Amino acid sequence: MTHFDSETPNALAGIKVLDIATLFAGPFAATLMGDFGADVIKIEHPKGDPVRTHGAEKDGVGLWWKMLSRNKKAVTLYLGSPRGQEIFKAMVADADVVIENFRPGTLEKWGLSWDVLREINPRLVLARVTGFGQFGPYSSRPGFGTLAEAMSGFAAITGDPDGPPTLPPFGLADGVAGLTVAFGIMTALKARDQTGKGQVLDLAIIEPLVTLLGAQAITFDQLGVEPVRTGNRTNNNAPRNTYKAKDGRWLAVSTSTQSIAERVMTLVGRPEFIEEPWFQSGALRAEHADELDEAVQFWISTRDSVEVIREFEAAQAAIAPIYTIADIFNDPQYQALDTIGTYQDEELGEIRFPNVMFRLSGTPGKIVSTGPSKSRDTVEVLAHYDVSSMEIESLRRDGVV
Repeated sequence: MTHFDSETPNALAGIKVLDIATLFAGPFAATLMGDFGADVIKIEHPKGDPVRTHGAEKDGVGLWWKMLSRNKKAVTLYLGSPRGQEIFKAMVADADVVIENFRPGTLEKWGLSWDVLREINPRLVLARVTGFGQFGPYSSRPGFGTLAEAMSGFAAITGDPDGPPTLPPFGLADGVAGLTVAFGIMTALKARDQTGKGQVLDLAIIEPLVTLLGAQAITFDQLGVEPVRTGNRTNNNAPRNTYKAKDGRWLAVSTSTQSIAERVMTLVGRPEFIEEPWFQSGALRAEHADELDEAVQFWISTRDSVEVIREFEAAQAAIAPIYTIADIFNDPQYQALDTIGTYQDEELGEIRFPNVMFRLSGTPGKIVSTGPSKSRDTVEVLAHYDVSSMEIESLRRDGVV
């Protein structure tokens, strides 16, 4: 485990991010940057970001917010007001990144177009995250991750062959988009080092999943083949499925390489399959998935899950239990990686949620604060832009902060 202390350098120290986006994709990108030391200022409407009331709550405090808004300062500011726009422009002057996800034309309506912002700060990177992008026939439509999961081809290939297309029960498209935006911002910042100029990053949430789905586009282009729903199976190899052990636990088996497939069939007592001509490639094995699954399921069903995992590990074959979040909390590998971190929150006390997603040996990321209470840092942050506490009280009465 990588350790750090207060003297550990932050990889993104000195980068100031204004997060004016809502819900998930844009704010998640800002979160990732904050994990590595960027100074992230979360600017919310005075009524509060929708994430504060999204999903589960404890004592009236939104739990999504606590995780998603970690390592951020909380400022309220109504960008639709003239004074709010003036203050925001002052903030843009010394910012490196602005992340927004308003419907195309909204910033322009507020007098905060790219032309205006880059005149204030030519080095600014403006990340614009929308459902369908800044142009095209769908650009004005409201867009959410669910629509991207539907339109990317993901839902069409997810689920049982005789069942309906299946949407994920979590923000998959938003999460993938957030990761992509973070990478795009870092690319733009690197380019700025070379050119001295900022630029616009335009990301449509419908796009990243299309790439993540792999070879479906080139396969359709070259062969005219559209992927179909295969449940837990895949057309690329077999056996590959979930199997139920004697004690009722579900286990996942993968045979993505020929050697692993051979080890699995030897382990389950069916080595004769290995000599079949069709066993020599993953695609051909997939055509015989019924036979292979039957053999693997029978062997697993006669043993408790602990024994099955032990035997697979001894054979150097690939298997994993199907985990719930409770299993993740208790698993020794996740504990060794410190995947679920423990943090002190100003409202809820001790809380636990996922740690930084990867480890850097020299400049590791860290979570130094959880999602802040609404407007907690407004006075401190706006004082830097010559907004007095007296004016802030006036602006609060007017609904601007």
